Amino acid sequence: MSIETQNDLSLPISKAKDEWLKSKIRDIPDFPKPGIIFKDLTTLFADAEAFAYVLDVLSERCKALRPDMIAGIEARGFILAPTIAYKLGLGFVPIRKPGKLPYTVQKLQYELEYGTDTIEIHADAVNHSHRVVLLDDLLATGGTAGAARRLLELLGAKVVGVGFIVELGFLNGRAKLSGDSDVFSILNY
Repeated sequence: MSIETQNDLSLPISKAKDEWLKSKIRDIPDFPKPGIIFKDLTTLFADAEAFAYVLDVLSERCKALRPDMIAGIEARGFILAPTIAYKLGLGFVPIRKPGKLPYTVQKLQYELEYGTDTIEIHADAVNHSHRVVLLDDLLATGGTAGAARRLLELLGAKVVGVGFIVELGFLNGRAKLSGDSDVFSILNY
């Protein structure tokens, strides 16, 4: 598998694999509000072959970036990141919603298209020596992933990659992830 630059919209998979994976994702109209078509990846996760495939593709991309840690964003990033960390023999860093972590935290409030939200990380989860890949299931507007990246960087980590299974390219969320990290996804809508 070749490694592309940050400007590429998705990882290299065949058209047949692309269509096969997309067939495993359920569209839910008008969720969470009218006019939105929600991409439900739980149906992909339930398919053992499709789930294994996306874990393998993401693992290979992460491995090429030579990280020390894999971070995941609550909640669906927790499905991907610990599994990939395990496959690569690395530690996992959870980025959570407020009030879920028991130790001293660093928090960041950020703007969403419909208001504000906050995420937290343990204050000692990463440091200046860590190279981190951040993972989540889907990139939409980039608000949460951008905030998670900034949170890791506030603690001194170098975010070498930010990856997703699905990218809704028409929302241009990757623009909020600008920097020197490799931004990658398997599928693009």
